[in-house]
Amino acid sequence: QVQLVESGGGLVQPGGSLRLSCAASGSIFSIYHMGWYRQAPGKQRELVATISSGGVTKYSDSVKGRFTISRENAENRAYLHMNTLKPEDTAVYFCKMFAQTIIYWGQGTQVTVSS
Repeated sequence: QVQLVESGGGLVQPGGSLRLSCAASGSIFSIYHMGWYRQAPGKQRELVATISSGGVTKYSDSVKGRFTISRENAENRAYLHMNTLKPEDTAVYFCKMFAQTIIYWGQGTQVTVSS
């Protein structure tokens, strides 16, 4: 059974940094694309960044230049490095593992940016 577990969220001041981690188990991690999404209260879940099985990355305009997505296939992990955090980055961040019609989601980790 595939499981995705996010960690690394928390409370940080504006301008600060966090690193989110997504640990995958139960499948061959390297063949899947990975993504980070977020959902703020009262809003729809939105794409933050994706990284393909081959390492190609994409970012939403709102985080480009501030966030970096990466993956470590040997560890079955994906990461989201978040710098220069803003209050509007506050949300629950979800990890997604996907390939063709197969999609798995983690349960999310809360990120709160506030002074």
